[in-house]
Amino acid sequence: MAPETEEGRGSTGTSGGAGGSGEHRGDAAAPASGDTGALLEERLTASLVGAAVGDALGGPVEGYSPDQILQRHGGRVHGVVGPWNGDAWRTARPLAPYHKGDGHVTDDTLMTHALIRVYAAVRDHLDAYALADHLVPDLMTTPRWIPELEAEALPLHRVFLAEKWLVTRIHYGHVDPREAGTGNIVNCGAAMYMAPVGLVNAANPPAAYAEAIDLAGAHQSSYGREAAGVFAAAVAAACAPGATADSVVAACLSLAKDGTRTAIEKVCEEAARHTDAESALLPLREAVTPYDTVGPDYRRPSLAARRPSRLHAIEELPVALGMLVVAGGDYRHAVLGAVNYGRDCDSIATMAGALAGALGSPVPDDWAKQVAEASRLDLWAPARTLTEVTREIFAKDLRRRRAHERAFTAIGGRGCSD
Repeated sequence: MAPETEEGRGSTGTSGGAGGSGEHRGDAAAPASGDTGALLEERLTASLVGAAVGDALGGPVEGYSPDQILQRHGGRVHGVVGPWNGDAWRTARPLAPYHKGDGHVTDDTLMTHALIRVYAAVRDHLDAYALADHLVPDLMTTPRWIPELEAEALPLHRVFLAEKWLVTRIHYGHVDPREAGTGNIVNCGAAMYMAPVGLVNAANPPAAYAEAIDLAGAHQSSYGREAAGVFAAAVAAACAPGATADSVVAACLSLAKDGTRTAIEKVCEEAARHTDAESALLPLREAVTPYDTVGPDYRRPSLAARRPSRLHAIEELPVALGMLVVAGGDYRHAVLGAVNYGRDCDSIATMAGALAGALGSPVPDDWAKQVAEASRLDLWAPARTLTEVTREIFAKDLRRRRAHERAFTAIGGRGCSD
């Protein structure tokens, strides 16, 4: 589709490249603050705000190919752009009458913020029952501002069918929450909002993986559930001192199983050959294709799409990790690479943004302010809440660990000081 002729549409926020020339390559710089007490909040904030901004940038070009994006916008997307169908956004796709674009976040961010509210209520680690007891009622009963609807509405009315599954299976079907994800379409629905799990378990990838796998059982099965665990682990790994894009990938490979592990390995091997997103767009797609079930046309999935398998993987997580590697952990370049990749690029950019932010790469202030204002959401408040809860959970973990140590020592085990 050619760029729109309306002033302010089409070319706004675009440039000729997907993410720069490659001069950006290198480890992400840590925040400048010397206050280590503030560092946790800085990382959590950059990760959560970074995820929301990536989501908003990717939303208007979701479902299209790099070539279609290039033609529609007269260049690569380089910031916030308007809806793909311009002022016809409400009626162009009746199945999805959402105002994607102009800085509006999508359901990826709505679900992420909903999960943070669950942490705020429970104030401890979560399991599948926590989703049943808190997230499902939140989706069903509490109207909230939905940027893409430009109105207050129940979150349930905005989320995709794979998220409505939570309500159908748990609230109406009374299924054991630990098994409720079985039978759902296998996609990135659970993975896309698992960044808070990684942040609560900052610098502890195995714990993040285990918690997310438990949680995601209420929502997904197979490689969709696996991706949720691995993405949470990746975010946790990115928070570790001295973490780099490569160390994040190594943590993922140490935990990932089956097709998810192989897809990440192959995509990141290819990503390591590139230093700019433009040259990586098609090679990363080719690397993930054997593991992706959706097929070449994202809007017309293959007959084998989104079915359980030990051989396959969701596309979004390997590509997000690949863009992180290409960018050397740099936020702007990782997110723009994810956005211009197309296909499910709002979720890819959400993941890439969360990871780059957790590494300490700053989110551009102008993007964050524009997205917050356009979406009419405080993108920083959820991070403050999650930081407070994370500190509480860590204190509880310490008390539990010390109680276990005392009990284990009392039955003849060795204490940590021995």
